[in-house]
Formats: sequence, structure tokens, C-alpha cells
Amino acid sequence: MLTPLAVALGAASLVLAVWSLVGAVRAARPSGGQLLLAAALEVGLLVQGVVAVVLVVTGTRPLSTATFVGYLLTIVLLLPAGVFWGLADRSRWGNGVLAVAAVTTAVLVLRLEQVWNG
Repeated sequence: MLTPLAVALGAASLVLAVWSLVGAVRAARPSGGQLLLAAALEVGLLVQGVVAVVLVVTGTRPLSTATFVGYLLTIVLLLPAGVFWGLADRSRWGNGVLAVAAVTTAVLVLRLEQVWNG
């Protein structure tokens, strides 16, 4: 796993979470900037996922491969689901959903690193 990328992904997730929380308090819909950050974050998550799959295929494995794969699938699917739900909800809670998805993404990045490093 790429630890510097994981740290950057965790930090970007928390920035998105705070930005979305502020938007929820202001009763605003998710902004274009938030969506760009979420898209960049998703690209980073996909890169991290590809690196992890390559490492697993080449023989470097985490302690629990099944748990790792479950976290990896969840982290790749969670943020797009949160973005779509956040855009579909026309109330202030669209940003709230995006904030929860971003915090969960940060936690899953941390868990992926923990499972990988043992």
C-alpha cells in the first residue's frame, strides 16, 4: 500500500467532510467544488485500490485478505453513492449525507492501512 497516498486520501476526506458539514449548516446544496474534490478523492481511491490489487496478486498480502477486500470494495463504492444521494436530496441534508460518506471514507482508509500493515 502507498502510505503517503493513504494519508492524502484521509486528509482530503476530512476536508470534504468539514466542507459538507458547513454546507449542511448553511442549508446549501453540494457545490461544484465539493463534487470536484469528491471526484479527485475517488480517483485517488481507485489508484490505491489498483495498487493494492497488484500487490496482492504479486504475492504481498495483508493479514486478512477477505477483510481487506471487503473494505476495499466498500471504500470504492461508498463515496459515489454518497455523492449521488447528496445530489438527489434537495434539502440541507444532501450535504449531511456527503459529510457522513466522507467521514466514513476517512475511517475506511485508516482501516485499510491497519489491516494491510497488521
